[in-house]
Amino acid sequence: MIPETGPGICIARQGVQMKKSSVLFVAGVVCAFACASLYAADRGTPAEAQALIKKAVEHFKSVGRKQALEDFTGKKSPWVDRDLYVACIDANHMIVANGAFPSYVGMKGDVLKDANGVPVSTAAWDGVKKSATGEAAIEYPWFNPVTGKMEQKVTYFQKVADDVICGVGVYKAAK
Repeated sequence: MIPETGPGICIARQGVQMKKSSVLFVAGVVCAFACASLYAADRGTPAEAQALIKKAVEHFKSVGRKQALEDFTGKKSPWVDRDLYVACIDANHMIVANGAFPSYVGMKGDVLKDANGVPVSTAAWDGVKKSATGEAAIEYPWFNPVTGKMEQKVTYFQKVADDVICGVGVYKAAK
């Protein structure tokens, strides 16, 4: 018969308690990494943003201006993927396509300013004009429609016609 009390029983119970604590600790660490991975999976990467703008440029050239701009607007796959989306601005700084914010189409892009008060459409066109390749990467603080927070964003813009540039941006995770 095993005694229910005594020094041996306390040590055995402490050992069981320590094993439970160790298992819970390991489970917590695994959960933290899994949650971080899921959060990261909700975000596009710079490579994915660059691939999407390349695909958007090819689509624009393939189907033409009217169809491409329509396709890019309105949260439609493949032009919207998590927090990645195509947005286009004409030479008059009018927003002519926006996958995440379709209500912006037809607005003057200069009214949309980053958190520092800089008009993003002006910065984008200035960057593209200075580039020999018609491409520019612009960094600015912007509202992330997935997280609902203001975050740093890098948008890769490319000239798709003489009077239109399109871009796809990637939000930087907070450190």
